[in-house]
Amino acid sequence: MIAVGIVCLILMAITGVLCLVRIIRGPATLDRTVAADVFVSAMAGSIAIEAAVGRHTTTLPILVVLAFVGFLGSVSIARFAARDEMADDDGSYPGTEDNR
Repeated sequence: MIAVGIVCLILMAITGVLCLVRIIRGPATLDRTVAADVFVSAMAGSIAIEAAVGRHTTTLPILVVLAFVGFLGSVSIARFAARDEMADDDGSYPGTEDNR
């Protein structure tokens, strides 16, 4: 069981490093967002592996908080990107013009 845990943690570490590279080099904001979401998932997976190998449940609240933060971060950036794409060339948003 310990050997499997070590192999899984090594794979999670490689995933984390590759995600950090994509966050730094990512050509677009959405690429960085996806990499950050995968990084948070890899952190949660690493904590879950550590909890399984150590046979304790005290890290469950940390996993819940990480999942919640990752979800909120992804949704907020996706909403921001969608709103940014909806903006007209002059910076205004459709339906907000002043019709007096």
